[in-house]
Amino acid sequence: MAGRKKSRFACLCEYALLRTACGVVNAIPYPVACGLARALASVAVSCGFKKKRTLERIRGCFPEKSRAEALAIAKSSLANVLLNAVEMIRAPRLTKDWITRHVEDIALYSDRLRAVIEEGKGAVIMVPHSGNWYMAAWAMAQYGIPLSAIAAKQRNPYVNAWMKRQYGSIDVVERGSASVMRDILGILRQGRGFAILPDLRVPARDVEVPFLNGTANVSHGGAMFAVATGAPIVVAIMRRVDGRHVFDHLATLRPDPNAKDRRAEACRLTAEAMKLLDAGIRRTPEQWFWYNKRWILQPVQR
Repeated sequence: MAGRKKSRFACLCEYALLRTACGVVNAIPYPVACGLARALASVAVSCGFKKKRTLERIRGCFPEKSRAEALAIAKSSLANVLLNAVEMIRAPRLTKDWITRHVEDIALYSDRLRAVIEEGKGAVIMVPHSGNWYMAAWAMAQYGIPLSAIAAKQRNPYVNAWMKRQYGSIDVVERGSASVMRDILGILRQGRGFAILPDLRVPARDVEVPFLNGTANVSHGGAMFAVATGAPIVVAIMRRVDGRHVFDHLATLRPDPNAKDRRAEACRLTAEAMKLLDAGIRRTPEQWFWYNKRWILQPVQR
């Protein structure tokens, strides 16, 4: 991640706080940890945590919603972020039995994904920052389908090492590394699954698509991997429902093997995937990650 390098003392303090939180979350039952996360989210929003900016963003995307409805979405969204943190901390303890009880119809969806991957060209799985997007990979791994993903390196080396441990069986490719393109193509050519979250803030003009009452400038890179290898694109959303995780398989898109313009084909697939994701997020906006400034729509640099 870009930015000024942190001092060793600051990194150690930050890591100590993280490990303290881990100790507390792992010491109490999962339902209690989830209840505390929801309560903390409600208090934080009520006390003004990024309240004005977040409400403006939600009502800008959904002008028909009242302030009270937007506030409820904001609280649910922040609760989801904290619930994700609880599950990231407890990730090494997520057994197959736990996954089966907490992820709805995971056996069915793992069989569907396995069938796509077993076609021999791997699969690009496109998911947004909705629900617990990591849970899709953890769940699939417990059912015999380990996935790869791309993630940024954390500025704190101790936190970065901790994150790598928590990813578990998810094989993470470091964003920005010299070999990232080659690594991802290799994953797909080996007939494996690669998960990617579409980036909505590409600074240079790329694929401009309607998204949540605005225009998102989305990288066509994920779809280009599919075009280059012939891999299908599985478009999906994770969401929480009554304490359980739901995996919504929205569609499986297939690149045209006869496409003469590979970039145009990748742009077409990107636009189609984003249309599906936009509709899915609109159905359950409280699941979307409204708090990360990385996902604020911004003008394209012309």
